[in-house]
Amino acid sequence: MTFPGLGTLVNVATVLTGSGLGLLLGHRLPQRTRDTVTDGLGLVTLLIGGLSAAEVGSAALTGAVGGSAPVLIVLGSLLLGGILGSVVDIERRLEDFGEWLRTRLGRAGSRHPGSTADQDAARERFLEGFVTASLVFCVGPLTILGSLSDGLGLGPDQLILKAVLDGFASVAFAASLGAGVMASAFTVAVVQGLLTAVGLVIGDVLPPAHLAAITATGGLLLLGVGLRLLGIRQVPVGNLLPALVVAPLLVALVAALR
Repeated sequence: MTFPGLGTLVNVATVLTGSGLGLLLGHRLPQRTRDTVTDGLGLVTLLIGGLSAAEVGSAALTGAVGGSAPVLIVLGSLLLGGILGSVVDIERRLEDFGEWLRTRLGRAGSRHPGSTADQDAARERFLEGFVTASLVFCVGPLTILGSLSDGLGLGPDQLILKAVLDGFASVAFAASLGAGVMASAFTVAVVQGLLTAVGLVIGDVLPPAHLAAITATGGLLLLGVGLRLLGIRQVPVGNLLPALVVAPLLVALVAALR
């Protein structure tokens, strides 16, 4: 039995477990093993994305907008959302925010004139691990898609997939950056918990047809994530995220015009 928030709990658990293993194993996990696991998870992401995108043919959506409109709605959502996202340049802004946060916390951690050199080095290493892991685990399309889907009642599958990815990543991060990576589990809990709560509220308001459009559009974004994991193409999924907002609006517009 699943419940909203289960995906985030699993994600927190994998980050804690992976970080613990990373602190114990150090650099003993071969790079080829990490690459193989990432490729496997990329294929699974494509599978989940395809299953979600299949909601474009759901009875609720076709019943609300007609049989020929759902694909056009998803297409329009991606085009309009992509234009908006690229104008704002969401991906670059997320990267800039991450770099700003890393720099600010790094400076804050070094302002201790009474500390010894070893204490300063340990503090900076902890902050580096915490900030780096927090950004990798929380600043990304799968975080938003998975958390919203979990809150919408569509299941924790996407977040569990992300949890596996984060678990393996935390092994490598903790091996090189130390215990600060383990502390990033708190950031994961807060960020994904809030996004799941947003999805829970939206799910109580939006009709099934609107949810189906969001699911189908999100499925295509997941396909983009899968392509990135496989190293096939760096699809700018972050710039396409506004499509999740555009999709239900187009459904409402088409339904009103019928």
